[in-house]
Amino acid sequence: MGKRKWTDIKALESVISELREAGKTRQEIAEALGLEKVQIKNWINRHNRRQSRIASGLPPKHRGRPRKNEMTKKEEYEYEIQRLKMENKLLRDFLQSTERR
Repeated sequence: MGKRKWTDIKALESVISELREAGKTRQEIAEALGLEKVQIKNWINRHNRRQSRIASGLPPKHRGRPRKNEMTKKEEYEYEIQRLKMENKLLRDFLQSTERR
């Protein structure tokens, strides 16, 4: 199995765009930059997707894992009170079902 080739294609975005505007094919762009045709194809697809999202008014997708929703102190207290009420009700029901008080 061959070693995976990685290239920082973000650094080449302006060159790729210029070559595309000049009417070069994916294969010609890849040969000019010493890359694989698939790398150029994937970059073009990502670029087009990004541009269509921007054109339609959608925000660009964020990379990585989404952040957790952080609760305010008041929301934390309300959640904890709700949880404790439910726990008390469960314990009360359990004690009643075992005929204890």
